[in-house]
Amino acid sequence: MQTRPFFLGVGLFIILLIISQFIAGTQMALLSGLGLLLGFTLFHARFGFTSAFRRLLTVGNGEAIRAHMVMLAVAVTLFAPILHFGVGFFGESPTGFVSPVGTSVIVGSFLFGIGMQLGNGCASGTLFSLGSGRSSMIIVLISFIIGSVFGAWHFEFWTETMPNWEGISLATHTGLGYFGAWTLQMLIFAFIFVLTYVISKRKKAPKMAPLPTATGIKRVIRGSWPILIAAVLLAVLNAATLMLRGQPWGITGAFALWGSKIAQFIGIDVASWGYWQGARASSLDQSIFFDSTSVMNFGLIIGAFMATTAGGLFSFKKKIPLKLILASVIGGLLMGYGARLAFGCNIGAYFGGIASFSVHGWIWMIFALLGSLLAIKCRPFFGLQNPKKEDTFC
Repeated sequence: MQTRPFFLGVGLFIILLIISQFIAGTQMALLSGLGLLLGFTLFHARFGFTSAFRRLLTVGNGEAIRAHMVMLAVAVTLFAPILHFGVGFFGESPTGFVSPVGTSVIVGSFLFGIGMQLGNGCASGTLFSLGSGRSSMIIVLISFIIGSVFGAWHFEFWTETMPNWEGISLATHTGLGYFGAWTLQMLIFAFIFVLTYVISKRKKAPKMAPLPTATGIKRVIRGSWPILIAAVLLAVLNAATLMLRGQPWGITGAFALWGSKIAQFIGIDVASWGYWQGARASSLDQSIFFDSTSVMNFGLIIGAFMATTAGGLFSFKKKIPLKLILASVIGGLLMGYGARLAFGCNIGAYFGGIASFSVHGWIWMIFALLGSLLAIKCRPFFGLQNPKKEDTFC
């Protein structure tokens, strides 16, 4: 255990907790705690979305995709009664992420799929990898923020000028109701679960590499967690987020806010952009500690840092190969831009969207997979390796 860095993480979280409480109140302080738990969970299981897509598309390993299906199955089971009965804390009336379908989400998720393979991490992966000390993720995050600003700038064109349709909830817009929509999605999850298992068997896919771990009770803090346990925990934490803040877990909206605030500071009139009209307008003039997504992101980074140092695994490499820098810049820009167009990332659109019974979440998954398939062909140019059939582990 890296004791000093670990307690530095504890100190940073206490500061975040106090600032959140002082500026925005108890609700925000609790959300910072959820962010911490999310970061802890993501790192301990190395729960990935980028690598899950890549393993499936290259060698047919569907272990992580099956974990996604378990996560989504638990999430929809929890989300259904929360959304149906309006179960919320602090006076919140929970609403899911049900976003428009059409050109915007198709283009955005496709670009995001390319970006996350080149950047070697998705939205959640960028944050927890940054917390664990992967230096290239600093470049990815900066580029992600810049891409998010451009996405916010062009948001009105993609959502208003290009063909799009209203969001479709399988629960409320189809006549299925929450039980019918839950049943339908559970059947889809089961189909994907079995399909990936069959693909893995036929392709004789290499297994996922085992993670360094501790034994006994120490494993809770210092060791790796089984990916299925993490899947359940992520679903439970997302449901808790839905009740506590009135919306599911999201990440990339904060990147657009941070970048737009910087742009505004240097004199760019971001307030005139369509993205910053309506409910979002007040965010530009408020402290970022009033933004629950920002606070949860800070908590997530700290949680990953604490999990890494608890296991003695934190390291920070100063030298980054030029090709990796280039891939990180391109990947971050594409993810930032794509996430704005697609109304979210792997968390807000894919995880949160499907858990909210939104059709746009499924569209996101399909086109992010297609974008990943294209990017996998490009990865070797940047010195990035893909899993191979002859590998023992992937």
